[in-house]
Parts: sequence; C-alpha cells; structure tokens
Amino acid sequence: MAKKTAETTVLDRSNDDIGEAVRLELYRKQQVIRQAEQRAYDLFLQNLVKGTSHLSLGQEAIAAAFGTAMKPGDLSFCTYRGHAHTLARGVSVEKMLGELMQRDNGLMRGKGGSMHLTSVEHGVMGSYAIIGAHLPIACGAALTAQYKGTGDVAVCFFGDGTTNIGAFHEALNFAAIWKLPVVFVCENNLYMEYTAIHEVTAVKHPAADRAAAYGLERIVVDGNDADAVYRTAQTAFAKARAGDGPSLIECLTYRHSGHSRADPAKYRPEGELERWKERDPIKVYRERLKSFGIAESVMTNIDQEVARMVDAATEACKAAPMPPEDILFTDVYADGGWAWRN
Repeated sequence: MAKKTAETTVLDRSNDDIGEAVRLELYRKQQVIRQAEQRAYDLFLQNLVKGTSHLSLGQEAIAAAFGTAMKPGDLSFCTYRGHAHTLARGVSVEKMLGELMQRDNGLMRGKGGSMHLTSVEHGVMGSYAIIGAHLPIACGAALTAQYKGTGDVAVCFFGDGTTNIGAFHEALNFAAIWKLPVVFVCENNLYMEYTAIHEVTAVKHPAADRAAAYGLERIVVDGNDADAVYRTAQTAFAKARAGDGPSLIECLTYRHSGHSRADPAKYRPEGELERWKERDPIKVYRERLKSFGIAESVMTNIDQEVARMVDAATEACKAAPMPPEDILFTDVYADGGWAWRN
C-alpha cells in the first residue's frame, strides 16, 4: 500500500502477508466466477439452459477466497447456489456450462444440472437443493478425516436461511462436541428466498450470534473483501488441522440478482442493490491490487484471458452432443442400475 512521507509517496510492494501471486489468483477466480455465471444467464435467455439456476453474482469473493485457501484433500459441500464454489475448486468453465446446458461434455454428463454439481476429483462433494441437508454430511466427512488422521478439512457453505433449520443446530452441536475439522460458512446475503432474514430471526447475525451456544467464537467478516475472507479461512483451517475443532464464519455479502432466474427481486428496498454494487467484490479487489502497485494492464489481461476462455467453453458446449440414452439409468442407485427394484 502507499506510505506517505514528508516529501513523496513511496509505494509499498511487499504485498504484506498474502503476496502478489495469491492476490492475482484471488482476482482471477473472482473474474472466472463472474464471467462464467453471467454467461450462464445469457445462455438461459437464449433457451440453451433449461429450468432454473441460482447465481452468485456479487458473492464471488467468498468462493474465491475459500477455494484459494483450501488444500487438495479438503472437501467442499455447497448449496444449490454452488457454481461459484465448484469453479473455485478448479472445475473448468466448460464442464460447468456443459452441465447447465445438459450436454455430454458436462461435469456429470448433463444428468445433474445446475443444482447438483459434483466432482469428487476436485473435492466438490455435491450441491444440495434441500436446505441444511449437507451440514450433517459435512460433519460425517470431517469425522472420517479425524478418524483417519488425514489433516483434511470439510468446508460447508450455506445461506442465512439455513440458520433457522434444525440441521444447522444439530450439526454445530455435533461438530463442537467431537471437535471435528469442519468449517461452517454462512453466506449471509440478507435474504433467504424472498424474505429478509432479519424479519424472521431473533438475532442480528443469524449465524455468528448463535456461535456461543456451541462454545464457538463469534466470527463476522466482510464477504465482499477477498483478503478478509482469505485470512479468516486460513485461521479456521489452521485451527481445524490442529485438532481444535470447528469454526462458524458469517460472511456478509449481497446477491445482485434475485433468488433464482424466476425472481425479479421486487421485494428489495429501492436503492439497496445500487448501494451494494458500490462495494462489488471485484471492483473492491481491483482497487486493492492497484494500491499494491499492480498495473491496471495486468488486471485487464486477466479479464481478457478469462473472457476468451468463457467464449471457447461456450462454443464447445454448443457443439457438444446431448448425453446418450444408455446412461439414463446409470449412477442412480448404488449398484449402478435399477433392475433389482423389479
């Protein structure tokens, strides 16, 4: 950052504890998520993405920061708003868009769609459409890591509405008692589906203000600041790997679009979206990089590189065939078939 002296302004290029390479990776991941999800929206308008999907436009800093802080072996458990976290773990844009477009080159050959993205190879252990369903499952994965002594961490992402679901409290209690290596991340974008979280919750911070009930530290972080989220993630991961148990982190953020494609978000107060867009995570981070002496041209090159990648992925998905009928009944039951039910 800039240090002012009596004579001039000296640029501090030390880049503090994070470093330039990691900062550029954080910026790149945010751009990949933003451009890929915006393309998904455009393809929906062209009738090339069927059904609905739930975008994370405006929330990119959380996925980018946690994805960067995680190590191979760590596991991600996502909600139906899981595109961002899937991309942040290294799944390609083509695989993600292909899945949304129900093409054979999709992540799950078109069988999972937007709300069920899964890639065991990348540590993405599923996107869950049932609110709160994945929190106990993340505890199970953490218990496995604890038992085997792998040092791996399970990271469970969920929205603010999940904090009023029974599974949230059961999972927190279980994780705290067993000191499991699991990090619970509440992406508080102020709205559940169409209802403001503050209208139906007794505390101001739906996740953090309940942490004390399970003997956990109250952690609230600016979810639009990738650096703040990254540092918080590192601390939580170090705690989990040391055997000191779970963390509950509440990241304050805002979704730029409605709950889903079908939601025009007319319930939001006038001017609220515009105020939050002033703190767009990519806008904030671009200014941060400039303050550390990283040239504007470096960010522009990243923007353009990502745009070319998204364009290439889009064309590849448009050209890809639909999945063949012979996989219709595979990967449905544990034995890979359905005949036994008859």
